[in-house]
Amino acid sequence: MSIIRLDKLLNTSTGNALGKIIQRAKDLDHLTTRLRAELDPDAALSLLAANVRADGELVVVASSSAWAAKLRFEGQKLMQAASSGGTTVTSFRIRVGSGSVTPRVTE
Repeated sequence: MSIIRLDKLLNTSTGNALGKIIQRAKDLDHLTTRLRAELDPDAALSLLAANVRADGELVVVASSSAWAAKLRFEGQKLMQAASSGGTTVTSFRIRVGSGSVTPRVTE
């Protein structure tokens, strides 16, 4: 059995399966961050995650059903923000997740 170095496993430029998973996670994080930037601070905290499916559907996960209802009114704005990243977005869907998120602070 060969030993593979961790830095080689985590290298996204090698095209390996783990690298593709890591890159996908980064892409989803960037999308979620871009969408949160379009919302007021309270609503941004309620947006837990986002994804654009292969068929162009933007899926947003809200922290509660109450926030899902409020975010539904922001659907057009969120679709435009997702599209600004070069992704084709054709529809919008809200899902309710559980938990909360602590946004990262970047300098």
